[in-house]
Amino acid sequence: MKPMTGYSIYNKEVQERTKVSRIPDLYPDFPPGRFDVIYADPPWDYGGKLQFDRSSCAHDEIDPSKKIFISSASFKYPTLKIDELMRIPVSSIASENCLVFMWTTGPHLSNAIDLGRAWGFEYKTVGFVWDKMIHNPGKYTLSNCEFCLIFKKGKIPQPRGVRNIQQLIRSSRRGHSVKPDEVRNAISAMFPTQKRIELFARAKYGDWVVWGLDVMDDTLQELILTGV
Repeated sequence: MKPMTGYSIYNKEVQERTKVSRIPDLYPDFPPGRFDVIYADPPWDYGGKLQFDRSSCAHDEIDPSKKIFISSASFKYPTLKIDELMRIPVSSIASENCLVFMWTTGPHLSNAIDLGRAWGFEYKTVGFVWDKMIHNPGKYTLSNCEFCLIFKKGKIPQPRGVRNIQQLIRSSRRGHSVKPDEVRNAISAMFPTQKRIELFARAKYGDWVVWGLDVMDDTLQELILTGV
């Protein structure tokens, strides 16, 4: 008989809470036109990794009557594996001279660089480091930061705006995966006249074009997330 684990006890709940996209393709069609600046926060998949509290450390310590803490990115939004993200045709909306600002976490740093290349861009540097002013558990060190990488196709879009933007952003973490507005505002200041689009956007912001499940028609989004 296999030992009892937190995963085995809460597998049913995990299946019920996991968000799945129901549309035929991975994501809706892109808006028309090409863009000089692309800002992306990919819905990275963590292979079903869950976070439990100490009641799940070992099978002889589990108390099935206790509601243990479970957290997963896939409970918040449909996540995509790296091969699925690579199939999204981002290059089709990129101008001849274009920058991509892409969010990633430490575990997906290598995948993020591969993804940028698959989309047709060259990795250049770390644009922003976000100190969330709170830490998450980590296998090696406590996780305090996320990273926004910069990729380039062609040349840097012109004309340039401000050039004194700080790389380090200290901003308290808000909802799950919500990124600090300071970064989007900084990109707008750096490239104020360029056509800009935010991929996997949560809401509409100023003159940015937005794309993703969260900014689709509310009725269609409900069908996508519930499968009704």
